[in-house]
Amino acid sequence: MIDMSTQTTERDTLLDNYRKVRRDTELICTKLDIDDYQIQSIAETSPPKWHIAHVTWFFEEFVLSYFNPDYKPFDSRFSFLFNSYYETVGRMQPRPKRGMLSRPTVEEVYRYRHYVNEHMLSLAVDINENLWNEFSSRVILGLNHEQQHQELLLMDIKHNFAVNPLKPAYNPQLISKTSEHTAMKWIDQSGGVTEIGHHSEAFAYDNEKPRHQVLLHDHQLASRLVTNEEYLAFMDDEGYSRPELWLADGWSLINREGWRHPLYWESIDGEWWLFTLGGMRKLESHEPVCHVSYYEADAYARWSGKRLPTEEEIETILTEVDVEGNLLNHNVLHPLSGNGQWYGDVWEWTSSAYGPYPGFQPLDGSMGEYNGKFMCNQMVLRGGCCITPQHHMRATYRNFFYPHDRWSFAGLRLAGDL
Repeated sequence: MIDMSTQTTERDTLLDNYRKVRRDTELICTKLDIDDYQIQSIAETSPPKWHIAHVTWFFEEFVLSYFNPDYKPFDSRFSFLFNSYYETVGRMQPRPKRGMLSRPTVEEVYRYRHYVNEHMLSLAVDINENLWNEFSSRVILGLNHEQQHQELLLMDIKHNFAVNPLKPAYNPQLISKTSEHTAMKWIDQSGGVTEIGHHSEAFAYDNEKPRHQVLLHDHQLASRLVTNEEYLAFMDDEGYSRPELWLADGWSLINREGWRHPLYWESIDGEWWLFTLGGMRKLESHEPVCHVSYYEADAYARWSGKRLPTEEEIETILTEVDVEGNLLNHNVLHPLSGNGQWYGDVWEWTSSAYGPYPGFQPLDGSMGEYNGKFMCNQMVLRGGCCITPQHHMRATYRNFFYPHDRWSFAGLRLAGDL
């Protein structure tokens, strides 16, 4: 028998969360001018207009059309334009050409969001109680999906602005804070058989499950993240010119692309500057180094005589601390110090390849394409960053990027064997 009082409370909570997440996405875009919505600087980024339409399409495709056979899409052509990679749904606009979509206009995309919101809120009230569990599960997935795109929005806006010779600031009022130097300490961790992976009733993606046993060896983790000053020492020691420090693919890449420093760094009159969401500013020595690829993080670790941690090693620490740190809710939008923090500032590259856990089962139907089909040729990152929504983060969260990607807010923490 269904407990209607409990379901009413769940319904109110879900509606509140839906309104908040949808509003937060639009708040990110309030700093944009109309021309900013259209830019796509590289194939990996997407125009802000595409992001806010895509997350709306997700609810239209996987919730409204699924539960309401009488639902009429806002525009049936939008499925082609704003489907990202769901091959089982249908064809889609090629990713590198998303920036060519001058139509629909930004105004029309916002009308689209309003239309879907109205139908979603109405459906949430009218949904048959026997369908409530499946309905709420899909909505919660959609909200977490939108929170992922809130981070992607800020990543892509930063890159879109960085390629502009004018170096415009997304928010010129962002507060710039000077980081304090903290000595790096080493935290010894005992090995043994332990468990990782999600195991509570709260939401988690399919790639965080099932919980399973892993074997840890005795190891140590750095108490803080690697800083700009420390990474500069690697650069000054010809780190980008020493093939013995680099994986073969990384060595080939940095020479092909001419990489000699992290993304967004620029040497001006003998001083290092970097581009931020608040515009250009001088490099702060004690801030965590950010926007480095896996190859760069791995090369630095080799140079330092250490290594990158495994995702299991990081998760065992994350489970012991609260989800607090320099995350999106602080509205700093830039790495600060990372001193003593295990969440926020920068995503931490691990040495773990992104693959399925033992017994992994993707979601049913088209939503099974969400994570599982990307479990190849990518590396896991842990801990969140300064543009990750706090309520989106948890100890078992597995982010993943290709080892050459640098536009994400990614840095590193060192590890070593005992």
